[in-house]
Amino acid sequence: MLIQWYPGHMAKAKRQFQEKLKLVDVVYELVDARIPYSSKNPDLDDLIGNKPRIVVLMKSDLADPKRTNQWISEYEKQGIAALSINAKEGQGLKEVMKLTKKVLQPLYDKWESKGMKPRAIRAVCVGIPNVGKSTLINRFARKNIARTGNKPGVTKAQQWIKYGKELELLDTPGILWPKFEDQEVAKRLAVTGAIKDTLLHLDDIALYAMGYIRVNYPGSMAERYKLTTEEEQEQDLPDLLMSITHKRGFKDDYERGADMFIYELRNGQLGRMTFETPDDIKPEASDD
Repeated sequence: MLIQWYPGHMAKAKRQFQEKLKLVDVVYELVDARIPYSSKNPDLDDLIGNKPRIVVLMKSDLADPKRTNQWISEYEKQGIAALSINAKEGQGLKEVMKLTKKVLQPLYDKWESKGMKPRAIRAVCVGIPNVGKSTLINRFARKNIARTGNKPGVTKAQQWIKYGKELELLDTPGILWPKFEDQEVAKRLAVTGAIKDTLLHLDDIALYAMGYIRVNYPGSMAERYKLTTEEEQEQDLPDLLMSITHKRGFKDDYERGADMFIYELRNGQLGRMTFETPDDIKPEASDD
């Protein structure tokens, strides 16, 4: 199964982002805490250049907290400011502002040296579809200004949103990249919902996720679906999915079982899980 998805509006969004970048002081690069590497658009490094940047790990309530800390430590080793937040519950917003001011201290110093009064910080949110950009903006605004939805492609246009005198934030549509060179990356994106399900074979995605969970989070599926350890660990993956399908009373409706499994996985009902670690991707990065 080859996964590709690059809607036309994303190419336009990329051009618009380049145009707006010169207007902002800092970039909030949002990634999914469950797949920080795979949910990072590799094109952004060249687009952002030397502009101050903060990596914000979204959906931390769904991610493995131990692995989230590993990722933040990895970013710090690379000299990149990073933090994790749960925007859905409004947790971590004050930390975002605090880190923003720290990163932009040179700008404040420049204003002071020129006798200028500090103005509102201008920031832009950018990230792949369904990473939580609009949710973050709405939490800052304390009202639903930006459209949200638990599916990719909801935000289609750019909009500036002001928050008092401290911050002016620009929302952007999610931007993927034209081609997934690494299909492992594509599969992780599919598992977490960054690619429209209508473009996928969800049974294949479910089997991929089950294989990873069985190794990295043993016992999670057994507990959720009332399986024995042997059923979870020793069956072929298609047979395991069928066992889960039967446990849920779907008889032999394999596709319904796969849909249910992906839905519950994405909503954290199998526990907090992260599908890659810094160690997983270092060999890939060293090949560049």
